[in-house]
Amino acid sequence: MTTVQHATTRPDASPRALLIMGALGVVYGDIGTSPLYAIKASLLLMSSHARADILGLLSLFFWTLMFVVSIKYVTVILRADNKGEGGTMALLELALRGASGARRWRLIILGLIGAGLFYGDSVITPAISVLSAIEGISLLSPGMASWVVPMAVAVLAGLFAIQSRGTGAMGKLFGPIMLVWFLVLGVLGAWRIAQSPEILLALNPWWAYSFMARAPWEVYALFGAIVLAVTGAETLYADMGHFGRSTVRRAWFGMVLPGLVLCYFGQGALVLAQPAAMTDPFFMLAPAWALAPLVCLATIAAIIASQSVISGAFSATRQAVQLGFWPRMIILHTSAREEGQVYLPRVNALLFIAVLVLVVSFGSSGELASAYGFAVTGTMLMTSLLAFFVLPRGTRGYRRWLWLTLLSVFLLVDALLLSANALKFFEGGWLPLMIGAALLTLMITWKQGRERIHETLSGDHQPLKSFMESLEAYPPTRVPGTAVFMSMIANTVPPALLHNLKHNKVLHEQVLFLTVQSADVPYIFESERYTLEQQSASSWQAVGRWGFKQEPNVPQLLEQIWAAHPQLNLDPMQTSYFLSRTAIVVRRQPLHRAWRRRLFAVMARNASGTTRFYRIPPNRVVEMGMQMEL
Repeated sequence: MTTVQHATTRPDASPRALLIMGALGVVYGDIGTSPLYAIKASLLLMSSHARADILGLLSLFFWTLMFVVSIKYVTVILRADNKGEGGTMALLELALRGASGARRWRLIILGLIGAGLFYGDSVITPAISVLSAIEGISLLSPGMASWVVPMAVAVLAGLFAIQSRGTGAMGKLFGPIMLVWFLVLGVLGAWRIAQSPEILLALNPWWAYSFMARAPWEVYALFGAIVLAVTGAETLYADMGHFGRSTVRRAWFGMVLPGLVLCYFGQGALVLAQPAAMTDPFFMLAPAWALAPLVCLATIAAIIASQSVISGAFSATRQAVQLGFWPRMIILHTSAREEGQVYLPRVNALLFIAVLVLVVSFGSSGELASAYGFAVTGTMLMTSLLAFFVLPRGTRGYRRWLWLTLLSVFLLVDALLLSANALKFFEGGWLPLMIGAALLTLMITWKQGRERIHETLSGDHQPLKSFMESLEAYPPTRVPGTAVFMSMIANTVPPALLHNLKHNKVLHEQVLFLTVQSADVPYIFESERYTLEQQSASSWQAVGRWGFKQEPNVPQLLEQIWAAHPQLNLDPMQTSYFLSRTAIVVRRQPLHRAWRRRLFAVMARNASGTTRFYRIPPNRVVEMGMQMEL
């Protein structure tokens, strides 16, 4: 067995300041726009706005930010990295290592629930962020309130229309704009705090405790709005691979957290001094002359926040495809240098339709707040559950018990926040649950369907080595060139070879059987890209491996093999690819038993072709059709 020895590394030569700037634009756009609606939504739920209640509310905001974001995510969860990558799918792969049977499927379901709710977040974030930003125009002119929804639709249409151009050019502006945004948040908040410094008393957790002791049920319901302050915390984890753990932490503690805290406390100070400002405390932070620029800046920040979750949805879908939880889709790279910048036309179109429906049907950011909180808390709960199977791994004794105790506290807090949002199930909380349930059904159906096909083919296939040796002992007509047979299962005879022998009755001078596999790590170095084993005098079996954040490129792999093994002629002009296209036929059964089989068949028919997915030249491909009954 032979392996190529060309090592590569992922370049990371950006200065630290530029990395922090980039993190502000990509990682913190979502949580950075929370001040637009979080305090406002919380005040609407409060029955009393007395001084003690306002101080209690601000104290709850501060300590929720500190516990959920600073301690749970930035300090603890970022440790659970899959070779530097984070996010639900990366965490799921870590949890699955060593798991089998029923436990493996339980972990898969937890991870897919989290992924499904993340898509719900990806739908709701653009709608609520853009709506809440544009709602500021009603303060400029009350008559313009009716223009909020049309303007939001126009902004979102433009945002989704330019996705195909990639985030490279826009990304250069994201960091500086978000830096200005956080500076503005901090300056406006500090200005209002200076006018009512008593709001700083809320830093004392006693105010949060006394508020909970005085009105426990009201505070419990209030957590459904307070959680809006931590929306985007999951993004810190998901985007860790782009910038690194230390950069994400420095950006949070050095710029984002101070800006958010000052802004939240500034809004509290304003409400203490001017109770009428609670109708829109964020935009009323600014003096009258600065209101119009603030609305413009908030809209740009909302667009950046939306761009972040849209890009996150593209990345999550690509990972799901690579890991076998989703059918192959058209994936376009929008940057020649950055592998993570991808565009998925189908995902973009579906997201736009879903966001458009939300904006038109809900009509305001306040109406969407309940749905948003449910998606966020559900995803955070799944992350905590998966972390139980990852972070304590390899520890013993008191260290293991410390990990389990800390994660149990996280789990209790997440369950509290989720249950508080569940109270608003009929006010919008059903929306992300419906999206998550639909996507969970689709992903499990695809995964189980592929496994069923794999089991069927494994049982029917012959061992490759003995078959090729016997075939070469009494060979059919040999023709010039090299045939590459794509095989789902390594070291077994692929159906395409049998069909070719049956109908064409020829065998090429050299034959390469290629199986493409996805690894449970984000990146595979070129030195580990493939293994090659000779099966007979003129045939070889190769297994190519890519990480779940990499795109398979079969022609590039063949060039690599040819360079290391010149005796195997893989000249592109003398190489033909033979693929099997499987048509799924569903047995006639009652609908309640056959609906998932039919769903799988529909998904299989709409999956992108193997040729395009593996970047194989279409004019070098021969497809052999076959049917399989489910």
